[in-house]
Amino acid sequence: MKKIFLILFVFTSLTSQNKQVTLEDIFQSSKFMSKSISGIQWMKNGRAFTYLEMDTTSKSMNIMKYDATSKLRTIFIEGQNLKSNGSATPIKFSSFQLSADEKNAIFIAAPPEKQYMSRLTPAGNIFLYSLEDKTLRQLTNYSEEIYHPKFSPDGKMIGYVFNHNIYVVEISSGKIKELTNDGTKNIINGKFDWVYEEEFGIADGWRWSPDGSSIAFWQLDQTGEPDYTLTEWDSLHLTLKTMKYPKAGDPNAIVKIGIKNISNGNTDWVDLGIEQDIYVPRIVWKNSKELVVERMNRLQNKLDLILFNVETKNESNLFSEQAEKYLEIHNDLKFLKDGSFIWTSEQDGYRHIYLYGNDGKLIRQITKGQWEVDAFYGIDEEDGTIYFSSSEVSPLQRRIYSIKLKGGNKKELTSTIGTHHGNFSPSFDFYIDNYSNHTSPNNTLLYKNNGALVEALTSNQNSNLKDYQLGVTKYFSFTTTDGINLNASLMYPADFDSTKKYPVLVHTYGGPGSQVVTDSWGGNRGVLWNSYLCQKGYLIFMVDNRGTGARGRDFRQLTYGQLGKLEVHDQVEGAKYLSSLNFVDSKRIGIWGWSYGGYMSSLTILEGADYFSMAIAVAPVTSWRFYDTIYTERFMGLPQFNSANYDDSAPINHAKKLKGKFLLVHGASDDNVHFQNAATLATALQKQGKQFSTMFYPNKNHGISGGNTSLHVYTLLTNYILENL
Repeated sequence: MKKIFLILFVFTSLTSQNKQVTLEDIFQSSKFMSKSISGIQWMKNGRAFTYLEMDTTSKSMNIMKYDATSKLRTIFIEGQNLKSNGSATPIKFSSFQLSADEKNAIFIAAPPEKQYMSRLTPAGNIFLYSLEDKTLRQLTNYSEEIYHPKFSPDGKMIGYVFNHNIYVVEISSGKIKELTNDGTKNIINGKFDWVYEEEFGIADGWRWSPDGSSIAFWQLDQTGEPDYTLTEWDSLHLTLKTMKYPKAGDPNAIVKIGIKNISNGNTDWVDLGIEQDIYVPRIVWKNSKELVVERMNRLQNKLDLILFNVETKNESNLFSEQAEKYLEIHNDLKFLKDGSFIWTSEQDGYRHIYLYGNDGKLIRQITKGQWEVDAFYGIDEEDGTIYFSSSEVSPLQRRIYSIKLKGGNKKELTSTIGTHHGNFSPSFDFYIDNYSNHTSPNNTLLYKNNGALVEALTSNQNSNLKDYQLGVTKYFSFTTTDGINLNASLMYPADFDSTKKYPVLVHTYGGPGSQVVTDSWGGNRGVLWNSYLCQKGYLIFMVDNRGTGARGRDFRQLTYGQLGKLEVHDQVEGAKYLSSLNFVDSKRIGIWGWSYGGYMSSLTILEGADYFSMAIAVAPVTSWRFYDTIYTERFMGLPQFNSANYDDSAPINHAKKLKGKFLLVHGASDDNVHFQNAATLATALQKQGKQFSTMFYPNKNHGISGGNTSLHVYTLLTNYILENL
């Protein structure tokens, strides 16, 4: 082992920190709940924002307004006024949106007798609230869910998706117009299938043009996508729910992009080329007459920006980007008034900001260095200033910066150690900083654009945590036996004694672009549960293996085509490093993870059986053949061309190697990582005569939560650790 490089080592004073955390404190009570501001939406002037606040007296949800200049908080929309059709009780809304003139608001809510279920987006009926006369009226009254309501730019209409078709309702008359009429179970307009939502992070499948004359929309034909059936176990004869879920190598939905003229109802279809096996992860209006469509190939290593002119029907290729392995999708396409555009790219090995001309040719690279832009917040075109966050200080941190469009004059707007996420006003005069580090829960702070503090909107510095013994975290990096430098952290008990021997629990995730070693607050599943285990005499270790984020394209893409191989090797190297420490009991090193982390812990206890004595896998992938097309093929390629690595990376094919204790946990209604994964691993272990423990949760999805479930899960995990490590 080479010399350890210390990044940060913080010991917290134990004065008055005598209380010990309990599982009930963490997972059942609100004792450690961080203060927060929910539902923040900036108003158009850029000097005020709205947010949600529960009225403790009426138990209704108020929409509050905060003025960033005066620091005044006022009730913008009183929840008690949100009553419709003579109802005695206010609606319970799941989302709200202001019109451009801020005179009306729309709410999406289910009537009291209905409880709509939606996976990623609010669903219900549309209610219109007038801020002038403080009245609420229901605009739609469907028995099924509607999705993605949006005001037209002039505020005169509201568009939405219902029953796989797109509609608009005229506010003044209440007249409803159907814009598409071919929606069916398999043809969906204006929204997405499961895999697009999950892997491209998009749910809303339609866009108003800037002048409101047209809408652009996705249409997906799911006919060829295979079905997957989920079982709900509460009814006498069971309930079966079928969903479209393409697994690696399966057919995807066929995508089309249409542009519907609101006045005459005509539809233009963008020519996406002969090849139908493609993705369209984003569309962006350049202006009211030109739409940009991002077309990506199935392998996800080539992206074209297609420019379509609504008036002339001409289209051209504005810009293309290609990679040897794969490209990452982002939301950073921003057109400027002169037609030039901002784009982020990893073309030099790190994600940076670039400026391209109206012709798609590069003008300049704006940010540079061996660090990554984490988020592009936008550009103030008036003074030519770009705002972004990056990992420049450390891969473990995120700081907020400004830089000029012409390049240079980069300024850091944050200086506090930790992780910062910005939310800038439309005028870029102010921004909200959601900040935390490993000793401080999230704080919400309001700043001017020069980094000057306006007000701490919430502060969790003096929370109940100050009275409790929390673990002490040390951040460092170590060099593996094969010369790879990895970032890691180790949490110690508050009463750590270096003369003792401690068991170690490794917490892993390890998936492409992810990180577990960050200087941020981990919440109940991070600092608090880990601290609870430290109270019981365990050390908590984390290492970001090859393939993880914030260290550049090449480091992240080392795992391409061979998921699990290098990641598990690096976790084993972490165990070797731990074994070299005098205070670690090398025979008591365990590993656990959830989702990709469950995949990692499953494969590690099998491939690294000589170094790990126990593993817990929650909701693990056990063969990449069982997971969805977009995610799996992005990192593994197509199974028909990489069959050997698909097989070698599957825990189900290494079951005979199990030596240590193993706990397998899964939600039986997991729509993401299907229960099939746990079932096939259990079968493989049983065939090899391997004993293991298991727990399944009927009717629970990937997060295994709701009711008393979180406490049950973590009590299970805790007891298994205490008994077997």
